[in-house]
Amino acid sequence: MTDRITVEELAELMKKCAGATVTPEELRRDGAVFEPMGVDSLGLLGIVGELENRYGTPMPPDAERSKTPRQFLDLVNSALMAGA
Repeated sequence: MTDRITVEELAELMKKCAGATVTPEELRRDGAVFEPMGVDSLGLLGIVGELENRYGTPMPPDAERSKTPRQFLDLVNSALMAGA
């Protein structure tokens, strides 16, 4: 486990916690947005909860409102780096 969440890990978490199957390449695309991928705020809340349990670090309160994978990863990775 690293201090940063990768797009590969996010894709796995999206499948596990939100039931959305996407590839890391889809998450990397410019303009990638969660909603068309089938991930809403409740799905992101599940991912946030999984990350908090896994790392023992609270995630930013705005993480579940992220619209894009890039925004989500920036918020979550900033929290993980601050807690490291």
